[in-house]
Amino acid sequence: MTTPNATLRAVRMGMLMSQEDFAHAIRDAGERAGQPNGANKRLVQRWESGSITVPRGNYARALEVVTGLPIDSLGFNTAGPVARVANDGQGGHDVTPSPEGVAAPNPGPTPATSPRANYSGVWLSRYEYYSSGRDSSFIGQHYVVVLQHGNRITVRSLPNGSSNPNSPLTMDLTIDGSVITGTWVEQTAEDGYYRGARYHGAIQMLVEPTGRRMAGKWVGFGKDMDINSGPWELSLQDSSTNQATVAKYNRVPE
Repeated sequence: MTTPNATLRAVRMGMLMSQEDFAHAIRDAGERAGQPNGANKRLVQRWESGSITVPRGNYARALEVVTGLPIDSLGFNTAGPVARVANDGQGGHDVTPSPEGVAAPNPGPTPATSPRANYSGVWLSRYEYYSSGRDSSFIGQHYVVVLQHGNRITVRSLPNGSSNPNSPLTMDLTIDGSVITGTWVEQTAEDGYYRGARYHGAIQMLVEPTGRRMAGKWVGFGKDMDINSGPWELSLQDSSTNQATVAKYNRVPE
């Protein structure tokens, strides 16, 4: 027996929208984001009746845009949209359930065959590293363009989109369900602290079910040939990769 999603219905009614109006707004949000969807009145009815308890990633993102609320506040009662990637307290990351205690989801099919997953867009990359020479931890940030082809992802930083000027970042990744694995390379600036040194290593991250954040760990070697590691996450800024969007983020992250 299904449980109606009274929360979503209340949100829609509070916006003074009919189910048809709501579906139209969902479609418009998808078009603006460069992720077209087929939302219609029947789909909204199925959400509100509880017969669909987990909206696909592109619908979840459109729902957040239209309502102005996170997907886990819209009454969907399974783990998929409310799970989060979080530090596990033991040096790693887990896909954890919401505070209500629902179970974390099975990663499911690979994004190469799943309509939920296309991660192309502009993302903010943020990693933490320890500098032994300065005896302190630092944050590196880059606005990056992410392009997905099947189950392969390429990541390239924007020319002026780094917190460390003239330090381009590249990543080559493979998707398997909610797990992303691959390699990274950063060429440091010639006039910076690391004097043009080239660093590279491996990375593995988990993707949140809404597809808006991925987080995990990097591993790589330091200047003394010691193996280091630290947290790394990417957060979606815009799912478009058109010229205007790229130009908007071709700047130093705040």
